[in-house]
Amino acid sequence: MDIYKKLLNKEAKLSLVGLGYVGLPIALEFAKKISVIGFDISEERIEMMKNKKDPSDELSADAFENCDIKFTSNIEDLKEAAFHIVAVPTPIDSHNMPDLSPLISATKTVGKILKKGDYVVFESTVYPGATEEDCVPELEELSGLKFIEDFKVGYSPERINPGDKVNTLSTVVKIVSGCDDKSLENIAKTYELVVKVGVHKAPTMKVAEAAKVIENTQRDVNIALMNELSIIFSRLGINTFDVLEAAGTKWNFLNFYPGLVGGHCIGVDPYYLAYKAQEYRYHPQIINSGRFVNDSMGFYIAKQLVKQLIAKGKKILNSKVLVMGVTFKENVSDLRNSKVADLINELKTYGVLVEVTDPYASSAQVKKEYGFELTEDIADDYNAVVVAVSHNDYLKLDEAYFKSISTKNAILVDVKGLYRNKIKELSYWSL
Repeated sequence: MDIYKKLLNKEAKLSLVGLGYVGLPIALEFAKKISVIGFDISEERIEMMKNKKDPSDELSADAFENCDIKFTSNIEDLKEAAFHIVAVPTPIDSHNMPDLSPLISATKTVGKILKKGDYVVFESTVYPGATEEDCVPELEELSGLKFIEDFKVGYSPERINPGDKVNTLSTVVKIVSGCDDKSLENIAKTYELVVKVGVHKAPTMKVAEAAKVIENTQRDVNIALMNELSIIFSRLGINTFDVLEAAGTKWNFLNFYPGLVGGHCIGVDPYYLAYKAQEYRYHPQIINSGRFVNDSMGFYIAKQLVKQLIAKGKKILNSKVLVMGVTFKENVSDLRNSKVADLINELKTYGVLVEVTDPYASSAQVKKEYGFELTEDIADDYNAVVVAVSHNDYLKLDEAYFKSISTKNAILVDVKGLYRNKIKELSYWSL
């Protein structure tokens, strides 16, 4: 009997290894249809999930209802499963090189309990070839089994978008791939249990890996172009968002906007592709240029603010600046690879006193990740305010509010152009 039918009849279980922003939503969706084992190495996170609490604050308690799922940090429990999905982070290191250590660690965990006939599907974003070149050898070595002959492997890249309640697992086409025709069919049918709009069958795992990594590389390059244009337009004395609004009236103009590009996808994935390209003796110029531009924007914004303060005759040393928003994107608590931290740290190098606030972020997590804390009390004497993230909470703010927390002749830096054409008295600057 095929693994798909066994899962459907609850004669076999599915395991989800890694229950973060990606893994937990997938585990809960499957648990509404089949029996699931949710595995994570953090006992603290497991306890939270047992109590219907999402550690990432993305899902409500209702998402845990009517789910056939067992949360565990005990590797022995994974032996009950025959279909394993690995969804762990694939970050970059301090030198912008791929860090596969979480993925290899999770692969070894699965390898230790792998049985004949089992399936392993990887969802972590990687460079093309990583599944077969880096993960499969670990599975074979630790299990003593033979790839394809004894166990099957597939790759199905995640498309979870933190904070997005519209484009979810069930409403976005899922790319699936397998190591042979039989595995592709079983993997496709299994994912079709939870993906309402269906799946796309990639011809090989490498194709599926490449498709994922270029999705965010494409966005990164396009945003980099907008960021570069914003630098040019700033020197020309025209507003970038005004230009984009005008250009956007053409039917085939692509709607990308300037901003800080961080997070665990767009700011990371291009480095994986660039790394693999260099292994094949090709040095990707456009990808690397896009990364350079986007990685520089936090420092650029900070320097522009310092110039504005100097032009206003304000002392830079001990000037007070409030930065509003520190998460990597709007309306989420995710702090990973936030480029707002670059902006803050650059301001501090000039001797600026920076206070930071964010309605979504945890002060303890900010301290752990970046070494500074959130301010609890907003003062009324800031020389400048930087609205760095377009949280919904900030959309309703007006000029009167910013004036109430600022000194005379204060500067408002509006990174995302939220208050364009609404500021009349404060000095205003945006990308």
